Amino acid sequence: MKKIAIIFCSFLISLSVLSDFSVSAATTPTTNDFTVAAKSAIAIDASSGKILYAQNSDDASTRIASITKLLTAYLVYKNVAENKLTWNTKVPISDYAYELTQNSNASNIPLAQNGQYTVKDLLNALLLPSANSAAVALAEKIAGSEPKFVDMMTKQMKDWGITDSHLVNASGLPNDDLNGHIYPGSGASATNTMSAKAVATLSYHLIQDFPEILQITKKTEIPFDTGNEAKMTLTNTNQMLSGFSTSRTGVDGLKTGSTSFQIDCFAGTTNQNGFRIITVVLEATDPAADNSTPFTLTNQLMNYVYGHWRTTSLVQKNQSLDDFKEITVIDGKEKSVQLVAPQNITPVVPYATDGSADTKSLTVKFSKEKTASVEATVTKNQKLVTLSTTVKDSLGYLPNCTAEQIPLVAKKTVPRSSAPKVFWNHFVNFVNEKL
Repeated sequence: MKKIAIIFCSFLISLSVLSDFSVSAATTPTTNDFTVAAKSAIAIDASSGKILYAQNSDDASTRIASITKLLTAYLVYKNVAENKLTWNTKVPISDYAYELTQNSNASNIPLAQNGQYTVKDLLNALLLPSANSAAVALAEKIAGSEPKFVDMMTKQMKDWGITDSHLVNASGLPNDDLNGHIYPGSGASATNTMSAKAVATLSYHLIQDFPEILQITKKTEIPFDTGNEAKMTLTNTNQMLSGFSTSRTGVDGLKTGSTSFQIDCFAGTTNQNGFRIITVVLEATDPAADNSTPFTLTNQLMNYVYGHWRTTSLVQKNQSLDDFKEITVIDGKEKSVQLVAPQNITPVVPYATDGSADTKSLTVKFSKEKTASVEATVTKNQKLVTLSTTVKDSLGYLPNCTAEQIPLVAKKTVPRSSAPKVFWNHFVNFVNEKL
């Protein structure tokens, strides 16, 4: 493993708005000794967006196929969160969506012509068996038409800092399979393309904003349309889940994609000892007829990442960080309040050559100087200071992710002092400063 020395000029650091906790040289893993047999691949820390491995990850010409449905799912969750839909909202199946169910080249489930299904059922069908008709039905329900939904998809990616994605539909199918229902101005054979970094960015925001999606994607089977004529069991296409030959403990998502008749793309996520990562493998080389190739490659990538990166404990939940234990309280009944972490803070760092955590590679900053103060009243668990952790190397972070940020909160409530006491304090300060 090659050592990369990163030297920070102390003068430049002094110009930073944030105050430093530690800055030093970093030893980071390189990717020269490992490659994925695919057009592109990436792995990231699911908490911070730190890139942990990258291979041709900026190539936006890569076909993503049904991984597209993760973006469709994100917009479904977003519309539910904004109360524009409920999980029980009935979604009609248009002629276009029904036509797709008759296409033998497209993954689908049988849906009734002119039928109606709940948002929840269609989301499950979208994520597990990768039903293309479900993607179309949801897109039409949310935006009024699939082209308008595609515009929403493109805007969402731009909001995340991704400007080079090329999206033409909500399902990921090539235009050839859409029976003429194509995005205006797109080619007859156009398909959705996106870089591995863009897919990782999408997956990162999906898990960050709507972690409940993992309660769906972790299941191998889910009932569909229970109690009605169309009832059936949906089966997950993710072969890294329990029960498959390529299963891996800890994997609970996310989505497969097929650019041909074999599955050759997979955006996955796993949690190993509290350290969650997201991996993306796009256009696997020579995918096997049993569809195992992207899962085998993902397993190799996950092994590589966990062999080169780990988390380290900076501070435990409800404990104080030695370098910023308290903050001064102005006009409070107490002069200061203790700062504690609302959660375990365990930033990702590379392994050192001796197998330990290379904490020297970690930079920790605070949003306020240690001489800063807050004004009473301070309430328990009030966010007072933001702590950020950064590992700087050639791999970097996803767009708009420059560090993991965690608040430090007040351990207890500090009430405001009585009015006479506050007046007296301000009078004394005025005399000391002005006279």
